Amino acid sequence: MSEHDVEPRTEREQTSATVAQPAKAARPANHEDGAQVSTDSTPPGIPDAAIPELVIISGMSGAGRSTAAKCLEDLGWFVVDNLPPALIPTMVELGARSQGNVARIAVVVDVRGRRFFDNLRESLADLESKHVTRRIVFLESSDDALVRRFESVRRPHPLQGDGRIVDGIDAERELLRELRGDADLVIDTSSLNVHELRAKMDAQFAGEEEPELRATVMSFGFKYGLPVDADLVVDMRFLPNPHWVPELRPYTGLNDEVSAYVLNQPGAKEFLDRYTELLQLVAAGYRREGKRYVTIAVGCTGGKHRSVAMSEKLAARLAAEGVETVVVHRDMGRE
Repeated sequence: MSEHDVEPRTEREQTSATVAQPAKAARPANHEDGAQVSTDSTPPGIPDAAIPELVIISGMSGAGRSTAAKCLEDLGWFVVDNLPPALIPTMVELGARSQGNVARIAVVVDVRGRRFFDNLRESLADLESKHVTRRIVFLESSDDALVRRFESVRRPHPLQGDGRIVDGIDAERELLRELRGDADLVIDTSSLNVHELRAKMDAQFAGEEEPELRATVMSFGFKYGLPVDADLVVDMRFLPNPHWVPELRPYTGLNDEVSAYVLNQPGAKEFLDRYTELLQLVAAGYRREGKRYVTIAVGCTGGKHRSVAMSEKLAARLAAEGVETVVVHRDMGRE
């Protein structure tokens, strides 16, 4: 885990609660003459039609807040880190006015904003009065686990001041005690690793569908260098180069004749079939490990013919398997 969580790569965690409940709806109020006055309508501040779902992520420093936030971001949530609690209702109102573009908001609240922390309860009450469905996720961990994590990254606890790490942990635990009691979901991160925490967040927020994997298939030319963001690299230079066929040279791998020439070469279709099968296996592993994005780089000499044609075919195969796929031809047109 990372950054403000001070999570080393070896941290482990476990769950102590699993059910998240929405905020309670406001009850009808009685008018002074005895008639009931409905308070179910949404106040003017937030449009009634598009109130976004809200999750507040908080908990102990070093317990996994940023990992939990990143998981929600990968699931399509709009994530705001370290937002002052007093601004949460404003954030929800802005989301409601986005015409459905921001339907789910996650806000990370931690002790870095401790001077604003007293405003959190007031903000929660404001959200409840506006019928905003909100859940609080609290990341917990044992003192021993937190001390090990801070010592492993050699960073001080944000509240320890001139004292020891345990002093900062005690101060933070006391500060967050009331919020922990209000939490809808408490995850004890003492004995889970990063992937196990992501799996628990997926189970709570991904719904019944398996978390989606997104792939970028990028053609490139080796003579221009390897793509620095590639997760997987394959080399099409084992196939004959259309560059040496005069009638095909001016075209790219997007041309039907060039594509047919490449795919009809010995080994081309066999490669496409077997590499697609390999990617199915890899994709399943990526999902288990919490990886949601993969870049597959397909190279040839200049990034014009073979790599372009094969990238298009490979992307079509992945899309047929249900993988959201984007094709990028990095070097096409550079020559």
